[in-house]
Amino acid sequence: MSYGVASALQTAVYQRLSGNAALTALVGGDIYDALPAGPLPALYVALGPEVARDRSDKTGHGAEHEFTVSVVTDTAGFATAKTAAAAVSDALVDAPLILTRGHLVALNFYRAAAARVGTGDVRRIDLIFRARVEDD
Repeated sequence: MSYGVASALQTAVYQRLSGNAALTALVGGDIYDALPAGPLPALYVALGPEVARDRSDKTGHGAEHEFTVSVVTDTAGFATAKTAAAAVSDALVDAPLILTRGHLVALNFYRAAAARVGTGDVRRIDLIFRARVEDD
């Protein structure tokens, strides 16, 4: 197994989301790899946890990265969050990401969970994607 492609994958995902016109029309520049200090915007996107599994074979090293992208809003209802979540999904599914190390074999949507957070004033959608990478 190689975890060596993880940083390159994360960077490419962040760049893809930050450069996507449909998503930035909804959230502006509020796409985070790490949440900033202080008050958060009413709607934002954040990269979240990741789990990597070995997918090496006799032809080379590889891994499957299961990673989360969260859409969070304090807007009433889920409509705003779902619109932004759809833009995230549209930006990532089958995206031709160029990695600085290794290469992307496939990037697919796996599942999502929508929930109220805390007292119910905040809505959060966690989208989970699976990326298959090979380390050249």
